[in-house]
Amino acid sequence: MTVRSFRTLLLLPVFGLLSGCNMVVMNPSGDIALRQRDLIVASTALMLLIIIPVIVATLYFAWRYRQANTEATYDPDWHHSTHLEVMIWSAPLVIVIALGALTWISTHTLDPYRPLSRIDASRPLPEGVKPLVVEVVALDWKWLFFYPDQGIATVNEIAAPVDVPITFKITAATVMNSFFIPALAGQIYAMPGMETKLHAVINKAGMYEGQSANYSGSGFSRMNFRFVGLDKAGFDAWVAKAKAANKPLSRDAYLELERPSEREPVRFYSSVEPGLYGQILNMCAVPGKMCMHEMMAIDAKGGAGKDSHANRARLEYDNRYAERGDEGNAATVGGSGRESHSPEQPQGMKPKSNAPEVKPRGAPETTGHDHSGHGDHGAPADGPKGSDPVAPGQLNK
Repeated sequence: MTVRSFRTLLLLPVFGLLSGCNMVVMNPSGDIALRQRDLIVASTALMLLIIIPVIVATLYFAWRYRQANTEATYDPDWHHSTHLEVMIWSAPLVIVIALGALTWISTHTLDPYRPLSRIDASRPLPEGVKPLVVEVVALDWKWLFFYPDQGIATVNEIAAPVDVPITFKITAATVMNSFFIPALAGQIYAMPGMETKLHAVINKAGMYEGQSANYSGSGFSRMNFRFVGLDKAGFDAWVAKAKAANKPLSRDAYLELERPSEREPVRFYSSVEPGLYGQILNMCAVPGKMCMHEMMAIDAKGGAGKDSHANRARLEYDNRYAERGDEGNAATVGGSGRESHSPEQPQGMKPKSNAPEVKPRGAPETTGHDHSGHGDHGAPADGPKGSDPVAPGQLNK
């Protein structure tokens, strides 16, 4: 056996390993993901129209004009060819124009905020079809799904009927994350205090993998969930199963669920406290915190000026885990104020001191003020739905 044959045999196990790759992105089950797959293929093919000829030409010229080939024409004074220049510049220009047009059209057609216009390539979306609304919350390190029309919630499992449009409303309760079901559609970022959207449809029944596609801490690699495509009867049975759990999701239950944890099992909640998703989105699920829409209403009226210090404690959000002792394993000294996990103190970090805080000269005194939000200058923590927060007194003069 020659050395070349032996090397070829050594490569065979590598090709065997490649057979285990999951090619779900190139073989999706949803129309949006299918069109994104087609875009990848078309873009790759257009670029290969340039890449392959360039590689072949490079190898050909290297072989043709090698030093040992005395039959090749040797012309050291050659410096220009109009025909060659036209070919070199016109071909890439055409490819760039084609890629630009394809990208521009696809960017608008596949905009995740754009409602669907079809079920698949052969079926337009019928008029009057109501989409299934799913509100998604990324937690550490699990996924919470609300079904507002069905009145249920689930953890780490989501289901949808086949050929029914789905409207996802996506946010996060902690750090920035990314919601990704490869068989359904592309990834969409989930950010605290913001709501992103995704419109999609599943065309084949089955069980698919969903995942976090943005690093979010020590539990990131296990932040997975199931997406189940069902027929209408199967989906109705799935909803009935959730309602039969007889387990409501109240605000207190949510705050317990929000604590950082890994490998969470699938859970079903038979009912949801009204307005809970809105409180999560507005970063005020923790009692006593000011909702973002309250803060924005105050800002819209000119701000609270020097009296705004009364609302400071109600606007602190990122330290809630440290206050409850629920930080993840990756918490840093600078972020938590706690001692380092290692015996050596990180360079540039100082442990939290018990010394009294030194305030800048002229800073307002806060001793005696009510920081709970029920003082003279604080907006109400839980006002009527849709009502404007009470603005500071100076704004009403």
